[in-house]
Amino acid sequence: MKTEFVDVSETRKNLNVEIPSADVDAEIDRISRNYSRAARIPGFRPGKVPQRLVRQRFREQILHDVAHELIPRAVDGALRERGVEPVDTPDIRDVVVEEGQPLKFTATFETVPPIDPGDCKAIHLTRTVAPVDEAAVDQALERLRERAARYEPVEDRPIGAGDTVVVDLERRARGSAEADRHENVSVEIGAPVNPPGFDEALAGLPAGAQKSFVARYPDDYAIKELAGTEVDYAVTVKTVRRRVVPSLDDEFAKDLGEFATLADLRNRVREDLTRAAQQDADRQVRGELLKQLAGRVTFEVPAALVERELDRRIEEFVRRLIEQQVDPRRTNIDWEEMRKSQREPAGEAVRAALVLDEVARRNTLTVSGEEVEREMARYAERTGRSVAVVRAQLEKEGGISRLYAGLRREKAVDFLLACATIERK
Repeated sequence: MKTEFVDVSETRKNLNVEIPSADVDAEIDRISRNYSRAARIPGFRPGKVPQRLVRQRFREQILHDVAHELIPRAVDGALRERGVEPVDTPDIRDVVVEEGQPLKFTATFETVPPIDPGDCKAIHLTRTVAPVDEAAVDQALERLRERAARYEPVEDRPIGAGDTVVVDLERRARGSAEADRHENVSVEIGAPVNPPGFDEALAGLPAGAQKSFVARYPDDYAIKELAGTEVDYAVTVKTVRRRVVPSLDDEFAKDLGEFATLADLRNRVREDLTRAAQQDADRQVRGELLKQLAGRVTFEVPAALVERELDRRIEEFVRRLIEQQVDPRRTNIDWEEMRKSQREPAGEAVRAALVLDEVARRNTLTVSGEEVEREMARYAERTGRSVAVVRAQLEKEGGISRLYAGLRREKAVDFLLACATIERK
């Protein structure tokens, strides 16, 4: 067999192959005999159809089968002999197969050239932990108060700023006979999303009141369909409630659970913020490391790897939507635009992953089956599913190998962080 490797680029290669005619004819004979045994042709008993007639009647199918049998073996053998590993299935083209002639074709594929990950001791990173001051603690406590707020009915006064009212409303564009009707709509007085003039129209009304008014939308209104229009509203106030935020005291701390005093709650909030700041610093260091690693890849990475990473990112995003009980098909997401916006970070992620794989290979970093099982157990716990269900899904999607690769790369990250120089600020 004759083979010729042609470098189209650093990552794209052509493999020109010529399989000797003797091998082609032998395969034609073998496949023709199989056809003879199975062929049903009037005038001949099964298995007794002459080879010549079989080859005439089923010529195209036989040659197709010959190519299907010989080409993959030839490509695999040539790649193994050269020690070349394509990143995706080679594209076969220019196939020429005829009886008595060599089988010729070209296989085009992408591969990753040798990568020099460099000296890990030459990596310099900066780890900056944002300080947690008392103002940050106060803000966190205020957020806890806001989340603990409750709504109480208002019966002794009309609607005021900050109240939440439940209304039935009817709206129609000025001059239109058709109206939209909505029942039990909650409206927070003073909310920035309210239509212009809505708050002023409802202010001072008691529960049970009815009022009609006109909302005039400015020309630069954010919702283009409403900009520069007038809409007639007819509103019936059903209930008025006020938002009550609890006092920041020992009782509030006790209501949250395990805290005896407000001081105990402050200490826990401070600890949580400190831990979060440290985790954020760790993420920033890791991100800077990956950015530096990606910069060490000077060639244009194979497009197949980038597309695969884009697919993974979109699939992960869709999975998170589903876990949040959001139907991806009912969102207004422009998937093509999202894919376009992710192309550059996906390319950077691929470049960093290639370097991590080389670091893992050179330093013999491996992942055990037990580590994979533990990772699946953690994922099952996070998603509220059984390990068996998670394993079955990964096996169905071919995700087990990706899990191994991901854990191996995480080990490479840990290895590099332990070796790198990290300045702490």
